[in-house]
Amino acid sequence: MKLITKKINPQILKLARRLVKQQPQSQVFLVGGPVRDLILGKKCKDYDLLVRNIRPKKLEALLNSWGKVNLVGKNFGVFKFQTSDIKYQVDIALPRTEHSIDQTGGYKDFKVQTNYKLSINDDLSRRDFTINALAYDLINDQLIDPFDGLKDIEKKTIRAVGKPNLRFAEDYSRLLRAIRFASQLNFKIEPKTWLAIKKLAKNINNRNSGEFIVPRETIAKELLKSFYTNPLETLNLLDKSGLLKQLIPELLKMKGCPQPANWHSEGDVWQHTILCLKNLISTRYKKKFPNQPSINLIMSVILHDIAKPTTIKTPQKHGSDRIRFNEHDVLGGQKAKEICQRLKLNSYKDENIDCNDDAVAWLAKNHMLAVHGPIAQIKNTTLEKYFFSDKPGDDLLQLLFLDGISTIPQKGEVYINHFQQLNKRVQQLSKLRKNKKQTLPKPLLNGDQIMQLAKLPPSPKVGKFINLLREEQLKKKITSVTQAKKFIKKLK
Repeated sequence: MKLITKKINPQILKLARRLVKQQPQSQVFLVGGPVRDLILGKKCKDYDLLVRNIRPKKLEALLNSWGKVNLVGKNFGVFKFQTSDIKYQVDIALPRTEHSIDQTGGYKDFKVQTNYKLSINDDLSRRDFTINALAYDLINDQLIDPFDGLKDIEKKTIRAVGKPNLRFAEDYSRLLRAIRFASQLNFKIEPKTWLAIKKLAKNINNRNSGEFIVPRETIAKELLKSFYTNPLETLNLLDKSGLLKQLIPELLKMKGCPQPANWHSEGDVWQHTILCLKNLISTRYKKKFPNQPSINLIMSVILHDIAKPTTIKTPQKHGSDRIRFNEHDVLGGQKAKEICQRLKLNSYKDENIDCNDDAVAWLAKNHMLAVHGPIAQIKNTTLEKYFFSDKPGDDLLQLLFLDGISTIPQKGEVYINHFQQLNKRVQQLSKLRKNKKQTLPKPLLNGDQIMQLAKLPPSPKVGKFINLLREEQLKKKITSVTQAKKFIKKLK
């Protein structure tokens, strides 16, 4: 395991050696997820250290003399430490035990007891899964693995430490963490741990004195990190575990919701959504859109047809000419926003994830844009509003593409002609930009100038003139202020 040492930031090793030099009786370990990631050959972004055999006040004094100490986690025996050599905060913890007071399954239910003399094995015994119950002695180059976490990493297995029912009952958010790790690492959840998840899934929405036992902010973090890494596997695991029924039951109504077979031979609304997620990781999609899909796109793919079960009209039940879902896109946007807000998805952010309720809703609402009418008749000003404004136009193009290639007619090839026509027009407009980061060129005249030239008072007619001029500018028929003024003067 000396290979781990070679992969660790040298400044972290320097800190560990400095601590032991000052306090020879001490031990310094790298613990938890960082050890797991280094074993897997992944880049370690955060370093969690555990220090034994140094009294808390002495440890705090040493750290203060070497750098900046943030005491946010002091009550839990955690110091956030940073120096000029280490450009990020390092969590330095004392060994501790955690005991669930009433076994409610909430993080506030824990009684934390720090003990600087506690053995490393006892500290690791409180952790959630064996792959996280690992420590690495930074001084002696030794892996500490009391629960066979290394074997589970090699077998690609998620296994609870100790008895799964008890471990999850301590903190029900671990139900979602198990799914997140399985999705992120492409591991399988071992049978006893999986049975416990299915058994306890119903408790994820439990309340105590009116408050959720598991904060929605915690749920948002786990869901978003899972969906961002592996949306298809995450949705499948949430469904099979029973957690989807508890958190987003609206999605389950898509199962068995029929679609017109001539357009959707892939199956019901649920099967169509699953196919969209499969296509999200397909070579065909990645070839066209090579960048990692945003979390807003991922959530909109999952939720874009959420209102189909609510709006369905069939010949048998409603006398319609065929199966229809009138305005499911509009209602779907509303429902998507309600779900995002209910789960507080905008509460968690990191360098890759920034889920915006309004953006997800807007994408769901507009996922039918390419089939609402002839593409040739869409005005350039309309395309500008959708694809060159503050709206997530790039995500919308990707959603339209995914929806198109996941809609499989009974006869012939997948029909994405609408998308291709729309994309061609968007790309033509984009050529007006000097670079990809810029919006389209600014209007040649503003409203005040147009009112003065046309001798108009503030009125809807001014807006009409603005749009007419903008349309001509985007067609490149008018390219200068002089031409713009002449155009406005001729309007009546």
